[in-house]
Amino acid sequence: MRDLVLLGFVAAIAAMGLKRPFLWVLLYIYVDIVTPQKVGYGIITSISLSLLCFVAAFAGYVLLDSKKGSRFTLQQGLIVALLIWCGITTLGADFPEAASAKWDWVWKSLVCAAFLPLTLRTKLRLEAAALIMVLSAASIIISAGIKTVLSGGGYGTLVSLVQDNSGLYEGSTLSTVAIAMIPLTVWVARHGTIFTERKLAMAFAAALVFAALLVPVGTQTRTGLLCIAALGVLVLRSVRYRFVYAGLAGLGLLAAIPFLPAEYTERMATITEYRADESASTRVAVWRWTMDYVAENPMGGGFDAFLGNSFTYRTRQVVETGGTQSIEYAQVTDEGRAYHSAYFEVLGEQGVPGFLFWIALHASCLINMERIRRRLRKSEDEAGRRWHSLATALQNGHLVYLVGAVFVGVGYQPFMFMLLGLQIAFWSIMRREWTVEPVAPRPWQRETGREEHAA
Repeated sequence: MRDLVLLGFVAAIAAMGLKRPFLWVLLYIYVDIVTPQKVGYGIITSISLSLLCFVAAFAGYVLLDSKKGSRFTLQQGLIVALLIWCGITTLGADFPEAASAKWDWVWKSLVCAAFLPLTLRTKLRLEAAALIMVLSAASIIISAGIKTVLSGGGYGTLVSLVQDNSGLYEGSTLSTVAIAMIPLTVWVARHGTIFTERKLAMAFAAALVFAALLVPVGTQTRTGLLCIAALGVLVLRSVRYRFVYAGLAGLGLLAAIPFLPAEYTERMATITEYRADESASTRVAVWRWTMDYVAENPMGGGFDAFLGNSFTYRTRQVVETGGTQSIEYAQVTDEGRAYHSAYFEVLGEQGVPGFLFWIALHASCLINMERIRRRLRKSEDEAGRRWHSLATALQNGHLVYLVGAVFVGVGYQPFMFMLLGLQIAFWSIMRREWTVEPVAPRPWQRETGREEHAA
C-alpha cells in the first residue's frame, strides 16, 4: 500500500510536469532528499527514481522549458571542474571498486548542483525550490523529533523515517542538515509568498525548528551540538537586542538541561577532551594519516582512499577504584577508518587540486551572499529586506554546514550541494536585476557615434 501511495504521488507530479516542466525539477529535489525508494518495501525499491527524475528534469529544461535568464556562472564552472577531477581520480583510485560505488551517487550530486541554477531563473522558482527542500527534509526531521520525544533516541540507534544509516539518514549527517536548514525554514515561513497563511506557516516552522533542535539530542551527536552553538552565534548578526537574545538563549539552555537524557549529557561532556573518547581519538589519528598521505600523493587517492589507512594511537581513560580516580593509557591499532571530516575527505580523495576546487566553491558562494547582504542592508522597501533576509539565511545555513563538516564526512552531501545551487541561482538573479548606471561617453565616442548613425 505504501508503495502505491508513493508511486501515485510521484506519477501525479510527473504528469503535471507535462504542462509545467519545472515541476520535474522540484520532483527530483524531493526524490533525492527523501529517497522514497527506501521508504517503500515492494516494487518501488527496484526503481531508480532519482535517476529517472533527474533525466526528466534535464530533458524538460532542454526540450520544453524557456532559457530566458539562464546563465552559466563561475561557481558552476568550479562544480564542473570538481566533477571532472573526481572522474579522473576515480579512474586511478587506490580502491577501484569502492571508488566506483561512491562515484555512482557523487556525480549526480555535482551535476544537479551545476544544473539547478539554470532552471531557477526567477525568484518564484527559487522560492519554490527552497520550499520543497524544507518540506522534504522536514519529513525526515519530524519523524526523528517525534521518536526522540517518545524514546529518547541513542547514538547510532535512532531510526528516523526508515531503518537506514546512510546519506541523510545517518545520525551526524542528519544533525548537521537539520540545524543548517533552520534559517531557510524561518525565511520560508516569514517571507514566502507561496503560502499566504502567515500565522499557520510560522506555527509549522516553530514546530519544525523544535524538531530540528531535537535531532542532535536523539542521535546523541556532538556535531549537532556544535552546529547549534554556531547557529546561535550567527543569529547575533541579525537580532536587534543582542544581549537580551544571548541572555534568553542561556536561560533556555539551562532550563533544557534537566530534561536531556543522561546518556546525551555524558557524551557531550567528552567534547573538551578528545583523548578520553576512542571515537574522537580515531578521528584525530585519521586526520594526521590523511595529511601524511596527501604529502606523498598530492593528486589524491580517489574515493574511499581511507581504506588503506593503518595507525596506532593512545587513549586516556579515567578509572575509579575504591573511591579514588586514576588515569590509564592504552594503545589502540586501527585501520580502514573513515575520515569523519568533509575537509579531510575531499583532501584525501581528490588531493590538492580537488580540495582547491571544493573550498573555492564554498568561499565564492559565501562571498556572493555577503555582497547581497551588504547591498541590501539599508534597503527601506519590503522586497529589499526580504531578499536581504534570504541571503542571510542561505549564508547562515552554509556556515553551519561548514562547521558540522569539520567532524562529518559530508563533502559531497546532495542536500548541501542543492543549498549551493540555491545560492548560485540567487546571486545570478540579483546580478541580472541590478542595473548599472551607464558611463557617459567620451567626446570622440560621441563623434564616432554620430558618424556611425549618419552612415
